[in-house]
Amino acid sequence: MKITRKVTRVKLQIDQKDDYVLLGLVSSEPDYKLSLTLNKKFGISLKNTTPATVEGDNGSELLFSRFSDNRESPDRVFNLISNRSGKQFLIRKLKNIDYILHLHDPDKINNISQITLNLREITSITAVFNIDIDSIKDKNLHFVIQ
Repeated sequence: MKITRKVTRVKLQIDQKDDYVLLGLVSSEPDYKLSLTLNKKFGISLKNTTPATVEGDNGSELLFSRFSDNRESPDRVFNLISNRSGKQFLIRKLKNIDYILHLHDPDKINNISQITLNLREITSITAVFNIDIDSIKDKNLHFVIQ
């Protein structure tokens, strides 16, 4: 006779929304120039990494550039992701945004207003938006917050 054990499921409530911030950047600069400007302004080292690959409407492959810096510690991560590939968008609801800056820095997350002010000082950045993650329901959002 086989004895069956009762399986107990435990659900952990993890609130990761407080761990990172998404900022939308409007800029006509190419991605590599913008990443160099951000490197100088914040003392980071954004480097070109594997782009986000998404299947387009007509079955074609769309590439969205990604620049990352996580050299100091795995807790502190900066990602710059392009929201445009030709005339296509990574997150369609954000058509007015050219780049998405993903910040994960538990020490500086409380100082997001100062980071936003520093970004607005950069002449090549036309506008900076704080993106509410809860308002975005897009299948490609996981490319941004991974």
